[in-house]
Amino acid sequence: MRKSMDIKKINTDILIIGGGTAGCYAAYTFSKQGDFKVIIAEKANIKRSGCLAAGVNAINAYITEGRTPKDYVDYCKNDAKGIVREDLLLSISENLNEVTGILEENGLVILKDEKGKYVTRGNRNIKINGENIKPILAKMAESSENISVINHLNITDLLVKDNKVYAAVGFDVNKNEAYVINARAVLISTGGAAGIYRPNNPGFSRHKMWYPPFNTGGGYAMGINAGAEMTTFEMRFIALRCKDTIAPTGTIAQGVRAKQINSYGEIYENKYGLATCERVYGTTEENKDGKGPCYLKTDEISKEQEEDLYKAYLNMAPSQTLKWIEAGKGPSQNNVEIEGTEPYIVGGHTASGFWVDNNRATTIKGLYAAGDVAGGAPQKYVTGALAEGKLAAHSIMDYLKNEVEHAQVDGEKEIISEYERYLNNEQGIISIEQLEESMQKIMDEYAGGISKNYQYNETGLNLAKEKIEGLFEVLKGLSAEDTDELLQIYEIKERLIISLSLIEHLKARKETRWHGFSENKSYPLESKDFDLYINSIKKNGKIKIIKRPLVTGDYQPLIFKFDDKNAVDAGGEVI
Repeated sequence: MRKSMDIKKINTDILIIGGGTAGCYAAYTFSKQGDFKVIIAEKANIKRSGCLAAGVNAINAYITEGRTPKDYVDYCKNDAKGIVREDLLLSISENLNEVTGILEENGLVILKDEKGKYVTRGNRNIKINGENIKPILAKMAESSENISVINHLNITDLLVKDNKVYAAVGFDVNKNEAYVINARAVLISTGGAAGIYRPNNPGFSRHKMWYPPFNTGGGYAMGINAGAEMTTFEMRFIALRCKDTIAPTGTIAQGVRAKQINSYGEIYENKYGLATCERVYGTTEENKDGKGPCYLKTDEISKEQEEDLYKAYLNMAPSQTLKWIEAGKGPSQNNVEIEGTEPYIVGGHTASGFWVDNNRATTIKGLYAAGDVAGGAPQKYVTGALAEGKLAAHSIMDYLKNEVEHAQVDGEKEIISEYERYLNNEQGIISIEQLEESMQKIMDEYAGGISKNYQYNETGLNLAKEKIEGLFEVLKGLSAEDTDELLQIYEIKERLIISLSLIEHLKARKETRWHGFSENKSYPLESKDFDLYINSIKKNGKIKIIKRPLVTGDYQPLIFKFDDKNAVDAGGEVI
């Protein structure tokens, strides 16, 4: 019997796609206004979804005493080797402390010293007890009658006409129901993309990774297919993590000032540089030179410091604490082995994502982006995502003052027919899992994954493009037993779409600017010719690369204008 989907149609003023950090805070901001009907569509459950699901033990973006917002902008710019949007970073930095204070008012525990001041960790961080940070944000989002949450709803496509968004289409991951949500404005806050490359751990442990495995770049894929302009995908993020558990290393490096050492006990971090990408690069190079494994030197810390580390990891990565306990030796006895992860595309740590203006408006009218999915502003972390949620919300409310009519466009039938095709396909010889592994293997071997020490060249990238394009035909033949498997198929589809854009970005930046994150062996040196942004737009099925000049200084006017054909901004060179 042929499977079909029931169709639900809903009208709302504002649709938030993704109930993570930025999405929840945007909803909270809308709720204070109270004049708009808002729907959050979340493919999991907002109480424990997104990057904050397991909690965090520090606020990593905060203007500490004696520092200014401009200091934070300078830090981000230096760490990203100049390829940032200073205007976006400044607007984020000016809101970091406010959103932190509001979180504290809503129940977040921030550690304080005997004088009642926040306990800092370095120049930009403060310590928290953050196991419940996501439930706190979820409660803030749901606290008003005008905010509705639809959990377990996976949005796959935007309905766009004449470069304006009118609706989004998706399906319930637990039952055969498709949704068409008409909205006057849409905010994408779905997070970045994991699972594009072969991960550190194989088999049943393959989803033990740095970035949530369920963040598969759905927002990026929707934007790419809808013709939105994207930026800086080539600035991939590779995390330096504790071996096997993939737990954070910053907690140790900053918390107890542990140095990076090789197997001979030599401190190597200063040799390669202290930028985020250079810490990964140094570890990779030491291993290549036969001086690995590499460690964070913790064997001289006190028992009190060790106890602090146990507690800190229980707040966000309990597997690391359990590993120490099971081994019977803590970090005060054994140095902590470290490794790099596979590459991710994530705008919260690098500058990858939607090309937005100061209002967080994308190049599609009525479509906004905030958090990890928004580009141009690296090192935003939790509070930066909150700030962007707030900024986008205020901008959307201003936008809706002149956008009063609900309008509907066609296009959902074709999308829903594709859902039903997967549900009715005969089981083929290729499984969902096998296709995922094929994609990850191609990207790992030809587009600079772990096995290649993050190195790639033009020949390999061309092969990667050819092979990834071939997987789209295989994708069409996959079969879904239910909507849970349909979700898995669409998560692969999203990553394949992103992979093609990423490959074009890697090819277009003919230099190596971020050693460790991307090693372009065809162009191994940094070049002043690439003091610019690499942007892309997908039109008529083809990806076009656009070079954009750097945006420096304080607030800028709108970078692009809207017209009936396409969203275009000034100063770009199409290549």
